[in-house]
Amino acid sequence: MKILRTIGAIATGIIAFSSVTAAQAETRVTLKSAKAASSYYQMAAQFAEAMKTGTDGNIIVTVEESQGSVQNVMEASVRPGNYVFTSPPALIGLAQAGKGAFEGRPTEKFNEIRALFPIPSLTMHFVMRADAGVTDFAGLAGKTILLGKGSFGAKEGEKYLGLFGLTDTVKLAEAELSNAVAALKNGQIDGFVTAGSWPAPNVIEAAAGTDVTVLSLSDDELAKTKRDLTVIPAGTYNGQDSDIRTSSLSVVAYATTQMDDETAYQLTKTYWDQKSKMGANAAWWKGVTQDMLVNIKGKIHPGALRFYAESGFPVGDDQR
Repeated sequence: MKILRTIGAIATGIIAFSSVTAAQAETRVTLKSAKAASSYYQMAAQFAEAMKTGTDGNIIVTVEESQGSVQNVMEASVRPGNYVFTSPPALIGLAQAGKGAFEGRPTEKFNEIRALFPIPSLTMHFVMRADAGVTDFAGLAGKTILLGKGSFGAKEGEKYLGLFGLTDTVKLAEAELSNAVAALKNGQIDGFVTAGSWPAPNVIEAAAGTDVTVLSLSDDELAKTKRDLTVIPAGTYNGQDSDIRTSSLSVVAYATTQMDDETAYQLTKTYWDQKSKMGANAAWWKGVTQDMLVNIKGKIHPGALRFYAESGFPVGDDQR
């Protein structure tokens, strides 16, 4: 009996040790994303599931709702450990320079921010009824356009009208963007402006029931916007026979130097390994390519750099 009790104790100890070892092997990551109703929150949830699947449960990502990128970056200065967040690269530059919303705040912690990988960009779409006969921005003069209110797309669209000398010639519809597709189909408006990852659901809906034209920007127009170039391939939307060259606001997943190199490596490797599977369920992941690394301004985490070196991804000297 004494021998049996001893064997039982040893077995219990082995099980307990195995449980501790498994717990120690599991890496937990917090991902600060966006508002719960946004597409970027959905992306975060998809990313979390991809990490769990791709690492056999060794990396567990907990998604937190955020009120926006400024909050995400602010928290980077105080959150410990494996904190990952999403933000446009330009906002990181402002934080590290102590400008804009970050004026007067210590920059030391912001200087510890490091990039991991790009995620789908906020891509501008100028969607016009085909029978409006508009094929370029000059053709918007005299047309009725719905911009919506308060969103990035609305603000960006209004900015572009000013940049291209159209502010006084375009009629703006007083309606919410949620009404854009219906208003386009029944002829109340000639077009609408929306921003989001592509393919955009409201553009898909509009193109499914109406012949539409999504405008491309010339090189000169793109330069005036001071945004990044995004090319939406032909065939993305119904009736789209050629590529759409438009502007976008890049969005990147970041960590800080508090994340160890191995965790950053595994996050980055698994992200790229799982991206095609994520794209099978949500088309917006298909728009992310290794060429988008060029839009990352500032330093990339050493763990991520290790993966990019192994995979031959293009990385600039100023990003190392």
